Parts: sequence; structure tokens; C-alpha cells
Amino acid sequence: MRLNEVTYNDAKPIEGYGPGFFRIGGEVFHSAVLTGPEGTQAWGGYDADPQALLALAGQIDVLFVGTGAEVAHIPADLRTQLEEAGLGVEAMSSPAAARTYNVLLSEGRRIALAMLPV
Repeated sequence: MRLNEVTYNDAKPIEGYGPGFFRIGGEVFHSAVLTGPEGTQAWGGYDADPQALLALAGQIDVLFVGTGAEVAHIPADLRTQLEEAGLGVEAMSSPAAARTYNVLLSEGRRIALAMLPV
């Protein structure tokens, strides 16, 4: 078996998660998070902080949205705003979103991830 070291450029990978927390790039967050090319920050969620997501337009191609422990729809008006801003949006459970984000990040893709805690 051949092992290759994965590099993540400027963005940081999701290293772990559990009930109410995420570990990203060695830092623990006890809230919803937004991570991508500009770093990682606490995120207020769908209703409280849509501008943080819209600010990613032009910087990324796809925004993954982790909806918590189970897959759920994001609010339709938020999805419409994001898509009109030119962002692809993929909603999935937070564990699946974290795994997908890490794989595509290792490939150098232009992505970001907004996640609700599990």
C-alpha cells in the first residue's frame, strides 16, 4: 500500500466532531461553524447569519451545508439566495458533509462548509 501525504492549502480540514463540537485545524468549536478559504469561524445558522454564506460568492464554487445529525432541507429562500449569488449548494448530514469537504479540500477544490452540530 502506498501512502501519500495530503496537503490542504490555506483551508483547514475537519479533524473531528461529536455532540455539540467540531475540531478544525486543531481548534475546538462549540457551535455551528463556517470554514473555507478565509479560515474558520462560529456561524449563527440559517436565519441568523445568511450574509456570511453569501460573502463566499466568487471565492468558492460549492458550499456544503451540514444539517446536523440527520440530512434535512435548508430553507428554500436561503438556497435561492445562494444559488442566485452563483454558489452551488449541497445539503447533507454534518458527518457526511465533513467527510466530503475533507476529500474535495485535499483535491484543491474551491469549497466551503457550514455545519450545524450533531
